[in-house]
Amino acid sequence: MIFPTEWLLPDWPAPSNVRAVFTTRHGGSSSAPWDSMNLGDHMGDVPEHVATNRSALQKAIGTQPVFLKQVHGAFVQQLDSTSANGSLADACLTRQRGVACTIMVADCLPVLLTNADGTAVAAAHAGWRGLAGINGNVGGKAEEGVLEAILSAFMALNRPVDYIKRAQAAPEIIAWLGPCIGPTAFEVGSEVKAAFEASQPGAGRFFQPIGQGKYTADLAGLARARLQALGIRQIHGNDGSAEWCTVSNPSRFFSHRRDAGAVVHGGNGFGTTGRMAACVWLT
Repeated sequence: MIFPTEWLLPDWPAPSNVRAVFTTRHGGSSSAPWDSMNLGDHMGDVPEHVATNRSALQKAIGTQPVFLKQVHGAFVQQLDSTSANGSLADACLTRQRGVACTIMVADCLPVLLTNADGTAVAAAHAGWRGLAGINGNVGGKAEEGVLEAILSAFMALNRPVDYIKRAQAAPEIIAWLGPCIGPTAFEVGSEVKAAFEASQPGAGRFFQPIGQGKYTADLAGLARARLQALGIRQIHGNDGSAEWCTVSNPSRFFSHRRDAGAVVHGGNGFGTTGRMAACVWLT
């Protein structure tokens, strides 16, 4: 497997048969503003360019990436060799070789998981709604978040008898957090802070007031604390530092919040941005 040098290879103690990669905006065929490795087919990019980029990803990883239709929820899809693109889910898992759990992001947090013996892998799309368990209903009752959902499914896949005892099984899980909008760039309202405080004890420490009912939020920090509360101790990757921030690194990462309102093409219309992918698979 040969990856563009700009792509990220997770630095985590995964078993030798587990592979993972995080694409950047480099190495593809798309033109501005999707330049160049846009993997999202819903962003207005030329379909042929997206198809070429997805084919390049498949060739690079040597297996089939399965792209979900992500909706900021907590539904989990189990993948196998027959799985097609477009399933409505924000997390996926598999025990089969030949298929890659794939999450697309452009500010939201990708979370990759494996067990210590390398018999299963999983990936989750952790935007703030899915992470908090709001599922699109701001101000509504919090439900199970996407990390709780994927961990339950992961435990059920590996130990169907006692998977509910998450704290006993979770130490066997290894997690990696990918790039996302950073703690100095993610501006939110008081309703977002309240949603996390209602579903996650101690969440308030990940919000910093900036005036007029606004806060900056540490998305990766919130996810890390949530994983720790679920019993996961081996958590690697994004530590909230500037190098992981999608907004602050425009030459490397796509960012919806940074780029969605940018005027392009000589002032005709408004810009958008592409989508990167976090993939994990078994060999």
